Amino acid sequence: MSDHDSDQQQPRRPTFWEVVQSVLAGALGVQTNEARKRDFQSPTPVPYIIGGVVFTVLLIIVLIVVVNVILSNAGV
Repeated sequence: MSDHDSDQQQPRRPTFWEVVQSVLAGALGVQTNEARKRDFQSPTPVPYIIGGVVFTVLLIIVLIVVVNVILSNAGV
């Protein structure tokens, strides 16, 4: 076996920006086939799970803030 063969066999960890891009694309329901394949070749799903949880929490916080601002401007 050569070094080149072992490089192809070992999946690499996704970068921070790849995880962010994949989480946002998943939230919107759009993902390129290339990115999907890259995501599923990741050695662990943990970065994507953490990214999804963080995105969900941030989305809920933003929605609460927006609703409160709208209600306060409406005089309620």
